Amino acid sequence: MHKTAASCELELRFDEDGAQAFAAALDPRACLAIEHAIADLPRDLPGVRIGAAPALRAMLAADGPVGSIAAIALGLGVRPVRAVLFDKTPARNWALGWHQDRTIVVEARADVDGFGPWTVKSGLVQVEPPFALLERMVTIRVHLDPVDATNAPLRIVPGSHRLGRVPEASIGAIVEERGERLCLADRGDVWLYATPIVHGSHAADPPRRRRVLQVDYAADALPPPLRWRGL
Repeated sequence: MHKTAASCELELRFDEDGAQAFAAALDPRACLAIEHAIADLPRDLPGVRIGAAPALRAMLAADGPVGSIAAIALGLGVRPVRAVLFDKTPARNWALGWHQDRTIVVEARADVDGFGPWTVKSGLVQVEPPFALLERMVTIRVHLDPVDATNAPLRIVPGSHRLGRVPEASIGAIVEERGERLCLADRGDVWLYATPIVHGSHAADPPRRRRVLQVDYAADALPPPLRWRGL
């Protein structure tokens, strides 16, 4: 098992809090490999959805240095099902309000009970599935730049992944009741999250580079004829 880091305000555990840090999970060579793989992605968008990542497949697989962390939570049948690059810079320095991630990426649209509404972003078909499916998923965030308290760390609400689908009007009260934690990181650190956890982030202050590769993982198959788009 990877070494666990207490690199936030309070040491967090995945089972209880829905988030856990893995310090130095990626060595310098692995970080460079990711940088080379994402070098040609657009740089003028807050978040770039990655439709395919053949250069990263071995790293993201269940027996790779990134995928093996997801496998700790979901088992060796886990697979990467969506990836997004978040690249904050002085020119693109945004804030993200409190929310839950609620959509998945599939190969094609199909009418299946419980799935909807549907959207298409960056050519990728996305849909909101039954929330129970999201509760059986995890999200990995790979840090390519150091993230201290001023460089837009992810803010999470511990334990909020156990609350089910939270109405947007109720999120503020949940944050006030449960509090928040800052997920700090060094280059090469990896954070594991329960996908439904309530989270957000401030803009970096002062503005500077903050690159995060975010990958969603699932072990469940989708009900036919739906299929994961995958990577």
